[in-house]
Amino acid sequence: MPRKILLIDDDRMQFRLTQAYVKSFQHDRYELEWAATYEDGIQKLMSGKYDACLLDYQLGDRDGLQLIRDAMSQGCRTPIVFLTAEKASRVDIAAMNAGALDYLVKGEFTARMMERSLRYALKLGETLEALRRMATRDQLTGLLNRREFERILIEEEERVRRFKHSLGLVMVDIDHFKRVNDTHGHMAGDVVLREVARRVAETVRTVDRAMRYGGEELALTLVQTDRAGALDLARRVCQAVAREPVLVSETLALNITVSAGAAAMPQDADSGPKLLNAADKALYAAKARGRNCAVGFSEI
Repeated sequence: MPRKILLIDDDRMQFRLTQAYVKSFQHDRYELEWAATYEDGIQKLMSGKYDACLLDYQLGDRDGLQLIRDAMSQGCRTPIVFLTAEKASRVDIAAMNAGALDYLVKGEFTARMMERSLRYALKLGETLEALRRMATRDQLTGLLNRREFERILIEEEERVRRFKHSLGLVMVDIDHFKRVNDTHGHMAGDVVLREVARRVAETVRTVDRAMRYGGEELALTLVQTDRAGALDLARRVCQAVAREPVLVSETLALNITVSAGAAAMPQDADSGPKLLNAADKALYAAKARGRNCAVGFSEI
């Protein structure tokens, strides 16, 4: 299946030339799409539909450097190859510093050079994505890790202040997890933790974030969610985990439950750290009430 490439260039002749180059590639198959303006280009680029992007320096009133910066600030992960007619190294350096993975000088590159540049950018992009995943994901569960949770909490706090939205936070803890490890071994504990993480992650929306906070504790950030919505989600998480036993092996199935604490900003807290503290207190209240239940901070 051909990979999809986006060309952002305001010159129709450049699009036709690039299209001819792509059709003549010797080793890889690509499908080329075109955006002729800055606005259309960044909208398509941020759609996530493309494997790589060829981006021209000159785009009417604005330039490709600004587009790269804007795309990167919005979380763009698509590999970008910069196209420029400028031979001055300052433009090339600026493009690479902005986030481009390679560059080509117009009038000097061939179809073979473009194919090689795309192959290089795609491979480097895959490597960078793997490194990002290692830096932001918990190896055992595949959920986001605590460092990423702390970054996201700061980011979401800023959104709450700026757009006056609510942010829900649910802290989840596996009940009697130490007993699982002590009785059945750490490998069984790992199976339980992975399965609980999977069930919890499946309960939240795609716009929400599920993270491993530490040990057997998980954290869920819920965008545009008030305290009632956060508590409802916390209850559904408890039900999802307890619904059926966790199959550890062919001969061992364990009944696992979780406790959950819910809070929301700005109703229960006016900052990220205070929101975390509120949800944590609600979690401890759930533990004190017998586990396998969810408690909202407003109920304490």
